[in-house]
Amino acid sequence: MPNAVAPVILFDFDGTLAPNLDLPDMRRRVIELTGTYQVPESVWNDQYIVEIIDTSHQFLKDSKPSVADTYYHQAHQLIIDIEMEAAARTQPFPGMPVLLKSLRQQGCATGVVTRNCRDAVLATFPNILEHVDVLTARGDCKFLKPDVRHAEFTLKEIQKSYVTDPTRTMMVGDGHLDMRLGRALHMTCLGVLSGSQDEIGLRDNGAHHIISRLGASTDLLQFF
Repeated sequence: MPNAVAPVILFDFDGTLAPNLDLPDMRRRVIELTGTYQVPESVWNDQYIVEIIDTSHQFLKDSKPSVADTYYHQAHQLIIDIEMEAAARTQPFPGMPVLLKSLRQQGCATGVVTRNCRDAVLATFPNILEHVDVLTARGDCKFLKPDVRHAEFTLKEIQKSYVTDPTRTMMVGDGHLDMRLGRALHMTCLGVLSGSQDEIGLRDNGAHHIISRLGASTDLLQFF
């Protein structure tokens, strides 16, 4: 355990440390599958991908219990397949291992908070666990961002190894969920323009600072 109190930096994964998944296409394909089970649009409208599955699963448990679990497993397998297919042709953005190694050398505790599955993250960035202290992917925690408990779980895991200062925590991400999550936990929010949101979208959702993208020489400590 480091002697000094460590600042904490949490990262989103897709669009931040590595290229983004095609989430609109994934959502379209999940909705397409959900439609084959005759789940009304009113059940899942305006929800995120995993939440579409969860809500539709509950609807089917109430209305067509014989097919509810089949739908649930089929839908989750669909998104895993999409994630793994994307991971097979994706690599981290240039300089990410160097950046993360540098943060550790500077005494920072680091974590990744992602809605992606763990296997896809590890396929994209095989040695990521050598460079960050905690990876909390879908399946590692019962809650997913924008639920703050996803990040809180990660912070608690980090605190098993580090003395941390709650006034020096940062959320780094490319999307509105990352900024909202960070703001809800009173973190410094750093938006990156390498993924899903433009500068206006990041500002509107709570970014304190915005940069074009992360690189090997990015000085993240300046943003605390």
